[in-house]
Amino acid sequence: MSSDDVLIDAEERMEKAISVLLHNLSGIRTGRANPGLVDSLKVEVYGSATPLKQLASIGTPEPQQIVIRPYDTSTIKEIEKAIVAGDLGLNPQNDGRIIRLNVPPLSTDVRKKMVSRIKELAEEAKVSLRNIRRDANKAIDAAEKAKEISEDDRDSMKENVQELTKKFETKASESAKAREAEVLDA
Repeated sequence: MSSDDVLIDAEERMEKAISVLLHNLSGIRTGRANPGLVDSLKVEVYGSATPLKQLASIGTPEPQQIVIRPYDTSTIKEIEKAIVAGDLGLNPQNDGRIIRLNVPPLSTDVRKKMVSRIKELAEEAKVSLRNIRRDANKAIDAAEKAKEISEDDRDSMKENVQELTKKFETKASESAKAREAEVLDA
């Protein structure tokens, strides 16, 4: 693996780690209604677990309400069951055509739990980034042992990997801080 390949591979894997973090953060509830709270729920229909966003349109007509309009109204009971089973703390109201979810304001205790969960997710992402850095450094050391690169190149590449790691760790921290602010301010 060439030096550029190692850096490109590390950067791609770090991008994926950040996108996983962002996806996980979007599922964390703030006091506002957000389609991200429910769109990744799996609904047991047609013999398989299907993501809710493939079965219905999800909107937020009001800041405190999520409206789910199933494409096929025969799936409304299964969607309702999935929401209850998802343990989101939301009670679905079903009128036969659409499901309404009223998002209650968060209590102080719940906000604190959400913030601690955000911190956990950010730390998991940082650990993942550090593991990617470790793998890249191993690949660099192996290339140097195989005489594919010089010691100077090895040191320079390791510096580049470290800079990349710092950049993505900063991204993870900033994303978590922004989400914390949303949870605390909402």
